[in-house]
Formats: sequence, C-alpha cells, structure tokens
Amino acid sequence: MTNLQPSLSFAGALAACTSPICGGTAGLQEGNDRKMASAEQLVLDICNPKLRENALLQLAKMREICQDLLAPLLWHSFGTIAALLQDIVRIYPALSPPTLTPGASNRVCNALALLQCIASHPETRIPFLNASIPLFLYPFLSTTSKTRPFEYLRLTSLGVIGALVKVDDTKVTSFLLQTEIIPLCLRTMEMGTELSKTVATYIVQKIMLDDVGLSYVCATPERMVSVATILSNMVVSLADQPSKATRLLKHIIRCYLRLSDDLRARAALGHCLPAALKDGTFSDCLLDDPATRRCLQQLLHNVTDGRGIGEAPQLGLDHIIGR
Repeated sequence: MTNLQPSLSFAGALAACTSPICGGTAGLQEGNDRKMASAEQLVLDICNPKLRENALLQLAKMREICQDLLAPLLWHSFGTIAALLQDIVRIYPALSPPTLTPGASNRVCNALALLQCIASHPETRIPFLNASIPLFLYPFLSTTSKTRPFEYLRLTSLGVIGALVKVDDTKVTSFLLQTEIIPLCLRTMEMGTELSKTVATYIVQKIMLDDVGLSYVCATPERMVSVATILSNMVVSLADQPSKATRLLKHIIRCYLRLSDDLRARAALGHCLPAALKDGTFSDCLLDDPATRRCLQQLLHNVTDGRGIGEAPQLGLDHIIGR
C-alpha cells in the first residue's frame, strides 16, 4: 500500500484556488503547497493500518484549511473510503454491551470528521449518498449510553448528517426519509445532551423545511404526534432553565412553525402547544434574538387563527414574546 499514488493531485487545484487561505503572497502559497503535499501523503497513510490512526488525527485537524480540495481527494483516492469504513465497523461490537473506550471513540470520530468533510462538498455529497454511507453511522445513533465516548460518537455522527442537510437538496431529504433518520433524531432529542439535541433538532427542522419532509412527518397521525411530543417534552425541560435555552429553543420553535404549515398539524398544535411558548416563559432569553421572536409570533398567530388558544382569552403577541 505504500507505493500507492494519489488519484488526484492538489497541484492544479491550488493554482486556481482563490480563497484567502489558499491564495495570497508567494510565501503563503509555498506554505500551503507544503500543507497540501502533507495532506496527500496522509491520505495515502490511511490505507496503511500502522499509520492510519495518526493520519486520521492529522487530517481531522487539517480539514478546515482547504476543505474544497480535501473532500475530492479523500473520495477519489484508492482505498480511502474503504479504510474509513473499516475503522467504523470495527467498533460495532463495542456498542452493545457498551464497552467503547475513549481512545476508540476518538479514533472513529476522526474518521467521521473526514466523512463530514465529504458530505459537505458539492462534488462528493451525492456520490456519498448513492453509496449509502450514512447508514454506517446509524448504529452509533441507536446507542443509549450517556458516557462521554458514546455521546461524542453520537454528536460527531449527527454532524455528518447535519452537513448533508445544511444545503437544501430534495435528493438528500428523499434519501434520508427512506432510512430511520427521523426516529433516530427523535431518540437523541429525547435523551441526548443539549448540544446533541440541538444538532438532532436542526436536522429534523431542515428535513421538514423541504415539502417532501413535511409531507412525510404529517402523513400519519402517529408520526405527527411523535414529533410534536418530543418537541413538547424539550420545551417543558427548557422551561426550568430558560436563560440557557436559546440555541436549542430557536430550532424547536422553527420545527413547530414548519409543522404549523400543515393544516392538520396546525389544528392539533392549537390544543397541544406547550404553555411555556404562550405565557412568556422564554421572553428574556429571546430578547436578543429577533428572528426567533418573529418565528414564535408567527407560530402563535398560525395556531390561534385569530382565536384564543384553547378558547382562552388571547394574550397580546407582543406581551408573549417580551416586547
């Protein structure tokens, strides 16, 4: 494997690169040439079992330097993706019973960071989906252990899916809806840390923003109730510490707002929207987030439809959102 030659070269790409990182003075260009040559060698090292762990670590650190060039190199280099998947499936036996060590978790998370780089790139995103590589991550999302190695593994796996949905693309949404991603995200939204809950909620939000995704969630009462129940439980939990809720809360509100675009979901939300979203519980934490305040205002307008929520006298929306 040490005699492998890179199937892509950075040389031509670097000549045309116009980003501030890759462009600039001759000295900066020379420095980036060295970094990219180092990246090429590290990608080759992934195929050597003795060098792989260090290569994964170094490439994970370098992936932000010139991601536009690294993702195609990772994807097209011979044996690289197979080697990454080999490291991923190797730890499956440690998932149940939960015996995953911090070292093993860190190594796999470095491999997942490179997959996230590939999932983010427009040239490699769809081939990445066509190869069904996200499915290799689902066993990690199915775990329930709350220890740090497992939480780190779930969070990094969610980061790969989050990279896929960041760019609006019905092909991505359609692929994910053919898998178990919604139930897996709901599970994380129910039992994860605040950060993993935030990423999982963001993924559900982005899926529902696509008409295909909203139709899927609202296709049956069971799906709609499952999503609404998890969202409600999170709101109730956040109500106990509203000052720390902003990051997660904004995605919850956007999920509710998107659900309210469906007429059946809107009617249901008129009766089951959590009281904390209607009584000003989160007013203070939304003072510096006018975009989320407007989303909450629109949500309340949608579900009340000009009537009081639950037939009660309607509070002024400006009062509810703390204006």
